[in-house]
Amino acid sequence: MLEFFSSSTRMVNTRRGVTECLEAVAEQGAQTPDLVILHASLGHDFAELMDQARTMAPQARVLAASCCGIVGREGVSESMKDIALMAVRGREFAVAHVDGIYGHNSFEKCRELATNLREQNPAVNMVYFLASGIDIANDRCIAGLEAVFGPQVTVFGATSADNMRGVVSYQGVDGKVFQHAACAVGFADPGLECDTQATHGFVATGEPLVVTRSEGHKIHEFNGRPAWAEYTRRLGLTEQVTCGDTIPVGALAEELSPDLAREYGNHHILRVVTGHEGGTMYYATTCPEGTKLWLTTRDEARIFSEMERMTRTMVERAQGRRPVAVFHADCLARGRFLFNRVLKDELVSRMQFPFTRDGVCPPWLGMYGFGEFARLGGANTFHNYTTALYAIYRKAS
Repeated sequence: MLEFFSSSTRMVNTRRGVTECLEAVAEQGAQTPDLVILHASLGHDFAELMDQARTMAPQARVLAASCCGIVGREGVSESMKDIALMAVRGREFAVAHVDGIYGHNSFEKCRELATNLREQNPAVNMVYFLASGIDIANDRCIAGLEAVFGPQVTVFGATSADNMRGVVSYQGVDGKVFQHAACAVGFADPGLECDTQATHGFVATGEPLVVTRSEGHKIHEFNGRPAWAEYTRRLGLTEQVTCGDTIPVGALAEELSPDLAREYGNHHILRVVTGHEGGTMYYATTCPEGTKLWLTTRDEARIFSEMERMTRTMVERAQGRRPVAVFHADCLARGRFLFNRVLKDELVSRMQFPFTRDGVCPPWLGMYGFGEFARLGGANTFHNYTTALYAIYRKAS
């Protein structure tokens, strides 16, 4: 039976930060964890991060992902020196990774990863997935995982991030550090189930950009013009800006069906641009020619109201059960205000409160990354600019 424990810290010294987190979970009962999952900001050395974790927990598998801030049961932090971890006791899981994942091979790499997980443990019933946040086709990642496990296996997780620059992100497995890898934990405890949901709170505006030439996840042209030039022009920016300049203000919206819109609380699902080269934009999913994409604006009140609707719905589905753990992926561009004017404490507090019991928050591991995986319409789905929550429960007896 799997048991979950979490901790987080804001610590300049990497080894001291990992030590503090592992000492905290040891006090909770995880003296000898079998799995350690780390999220850390770019102010930390990831090889050192994992080395310290493996030194303190030599029997554990260790995974890591870079991010733009963390959320733990202790709260939220968005500095360059954040560390959060989830420690797991029990052996009902499998760990696998693949390196060299890009947009053109996302399906094949994730099918390989899923095959490895299944060979280790055929009982895997949910997959925690972490991948590079730059230049991959995330819908094809889902398709690759489902080619092995089927659509009934819940895929949840995030894509790793940097400090909102869109330049590099890191993934780590058992001491090795990668920049274009995907890694996953296949949980295989038959008594556990995972409930997922995501929400954003942005509103589509104006006339859409129409994709007139594309290749997989690469958009070459909007409205017959080079994609990056047309996109930045519509944003009122120059072509010389970086992806990091566009992320806070440049969310692109794809229209949803009426049924999905009712469930989502929004008429559109959002996408982020994580790279550009020679006028071509790197989209987060495949984007066929003819796709219409709207620019968006943030609706601060809606961000809060839809997040509260989401947590209320999840708590109702739980029927009185308390999560044994909550994993959490949040977009690095979200928050009450832009440009670091206000930390996200209020949003996170309202997010965590419905899952607390007697004032105690369950083990919680959250990161601010480039993208989120959560179900929509009963299907595994990739999202951007959302809060996505993954509550793990013991099945009702």
